[in-house]
Amino acid sequence: MTASTDRHRASQDDKPDRFWRRIEGVIDPFHDTEQEVLPKDAWRFILYFARQAKGPFVLLLITGGLVGAVDAGLYWSIGWLVDLLDRAEPATLFAEHWPELVGLLVLVFVIRASVMVGAAVVEQQIIVPGFFAMVRWQAFRRVIEQPYEFYQNDFAGRIATKIMQGGEAVGDFIVSVLQSIWSFLTFVILATSLLIALDPLMGLVVALWFAGYLMIIRYLLPRLRRAGRATADQRSIFNGRLVDAFTNIVAVKLFDSGRREHAFVRDGLEGFFNAVVRLTRAITTVRAAVNFLNGAMMASVGTIAVWNWTQGTISTGAIAAALGLVFRLNNMSGWMMFNINGLIRSYATIQDATGTISVLPAIRDADGAATMARAKGDIRFENVTFHYGKGAGVIEGFDLHVRPGERMALVGPSGAGKTTIVNLMLRLFDVEGGRILLDGQDIRTLTQGSLRAQFGVVSQEPMLMHRSIRDNIAYGRPGASEAEIVEAARRAAAHDFIVEVADQKGRKGYDAHVGERGVKLSGGQRQRIAIARMMLKDAPILILDEATSALDSEVEAAIQDNLERMMEGKTVIAVAHRLSTIAALDRLVVLDEGRIVEDGSHAELVAKRGLYAQLWKRQSGGFLPGRIAAE
Repeated sequence: MTASTDRHRASQDDKPDRFWRRIEGVIDPFHDTEQEVLPKDAWRFILYFARQAKGPFVLLLITGGLVGAVDAGLYWSIGWLVDLLDRAEPATLFAEHWPELVGLLVLVFVIRASVMVGAAVVEQQIIVPGFFAMVRWQAFRRVIEQPYEFYQNDFAGRIATKIMQGGEAVGDFIVSVLQSIWSFLTFVILATSLLIALDPLMGLVVALWFAGYLMIIRYLLPRLRRAGRATADQRSIFNGRLVDAFTNIVAVKLFDSGRREHAFVRDGLEGFFNAVVRLTRAITTVRAAVNFLNGAMMASVGTIAVWNWTQGTISTGAIAAALGLVFRLNNMSGWMMFNINGLIRSYATIQDATGTISVLPAIRDADGAATMARAKGDIRFENVTFHYGKGAGVIEGFDLHVRPGERMALVGPSGAGKTTIVNLMLRLFDVEGGRILLDGQDIRTLTQGSLRAQFGVVSQEPMLMHRSIRDNIAYGRPGASEAEIVEAARRAAAHDFIVEVADQKGRKGYDAHVGERGVKLSGGQRQRIAIARMMLKDAPILILDEATSALDSEVEAAIQDNLERMMEGKTVIAVAHRLSTIAALDRLVVLDEGRIVEDGSHAELVAKRGLYAQLWKRQSGGFLPGRIAAE
C-alpha cells in the first residue's frame, strides 16, 4: 500500500467527521455578549439565549410543524388506503393505482423518515451540544465575576449545579416548545380539520377535548410548576451538602465519630424526598385527568363514526382515519403532558438558577476604570471603616501608610482585623467608609485585574487547584517557560520533592495532579508550591499570611533565604502569628479590635512592654497560645 493510498483513505474516513463537525459548529459554544448581568426573569432569560441562536430554532420550529403535518397526513392516508382496498379489484390494484400507492410509500419511507431525521439532527447535533454549552459558558463567565463574599454564602457544589442544570433547562425548554409542543399543536389543528371534513360533530368533540386539555394545563399545572421549582431547589441543596461532605472528607473522618454528617446529609435528602413526593402527586393528578378526558374523546368520536357508517354517510376508510387520528391524539396527549411537565420543571429550574446566575456583582470595575502598570507599592488606608455589613465592629476610622519598599508585619490576637485589612487591600471586599490608595490612586478606580496583579499572596491555606503541579505554579504567570517554572520551584525548595510525586494515573513530577485543594500533598509541600507560584509571579507587593506556618524549620530556613532576595525593592506585608518569622522586618503594626495600638520595630515594641511584648513573652516554641491562635 502506497503513502498516497493511505492519505486518500484517511481523507475519505475524515469526510463524515468533517460533515458532523460543520453541523455541530453552527452554534458557537463559547459565544458571548457584552451584557454584564443575565436577565433575572426566567422568560427574559430564555429569550435572551434563544435570540443568540435564532436560525437553528427557526429550523426546529419548521421541522416540528412538519412532523405534526406528516403524522396527520399519514393517518388520513390509512383511511384512503382502506377505502381503496374496499372498492378495488385485487387483480388490477397495482396496475390502476400504482401512482397513488407509490406516493403513499414515498410519504412513509422518504418524506416521514426525512422529516424525523431532520428534526433529530437539528435538535441533537446542532442545538444540544452547542446551545447547552453556550448557556453554561455565559453563566460561568458571570458567576466567576462575583466577589469573594458571594462564594462565602453558598455551597460551591450548589453554584456549579445551578450552572449545569440551568444550561440544560433553557435548551430543553426551547426545544420542547418549538418541536414537541408545536408538533402536537400542528397535529391537533390538522386532525380537527380532517374530522370536521368527515363530520362536524367529530370535529366539535375534538375541539371540546382540546379545550378540556387546556383547562387541565390552566388549573392543575400551576401546582405542578410550584412542586417542580421546590424539587429543583431541594435537589441543589442536597447536592451541595454531598459536595460539602466530600470536599471536607478529612474533617469528616477526624471529627464526625458520632455520624453527624449522616444527619446533615439525611436532612437534605429528606427535604428532596418530600419535594419529589409532592411533585409526583401533582403528576399523578394531571395524568388521571388527562386519561379520563382522552377516554371520553375516543368513545365519543368512535360512537359518532360508527353511527354515521350505519347511516351510510361515511366509509369504512373514513372510520379508520377518524379512529386512527383520535388514537394518535390519545397517545400524543399523554406524551405531550409528559413534555409539558418537563417544560414546567425546566422553567422552575431556570427560575431557581437565575437567583444565583443573574446577580449584579457587589464589587465591580467602575466605569472607565484604569489599568494600573507595575506599582511602586505605596499603600494608604484613610479613615477606613468596614463592618461586614453589620453596622458596627471590626474596623472603624482606620489609618495606615505603608511606604514603597517597606517590610511591614500586621500582628495581633485572633479577631484583631489583620486578615480583614489584607482582604480590603486586595478588594475582595469594598470599604464601607474611607478609602484605600495604591500609589495615590483609589483602588476602586482601578480594574480589579490590574489591582490584584500588583500582589503576590501566600496564605495560611495554600490555594491549589486539582491540576498539575506545573499548572498550579504557572497560575502566577500564564505563559511562563518550563525553565522559569522549575527555577521558581527550586527557589521555594520544592523541586526536589516535586520530581518524586506521582498521581494515580501515572503522571509524575510537574505533570502530576495534586487532588482537590492539593489534598495529595503534605501541608508543607502545598505551601512550597504556593510560594513558588508567588515567586514566579514576581509582583511588586508581597502579602505573606503566615506563609511558612506549615513548613519544618530546615525548609523554612531555605525559603527564608530566597524570600530575602524576593523582597528586595518590594513592599512586603506579612500577617503572622509565629512572631519569630517577622521579628526581623522593618516595621511591626500591632492591632487590637480593629485599631492600631502599637507601631515600631521588634526591639522598640519589646522595650515598650505593651501588647506586643506580652505576645512575644507568651510564645512557646514560636507559636501564640490560647486566644492568639491562627485566624
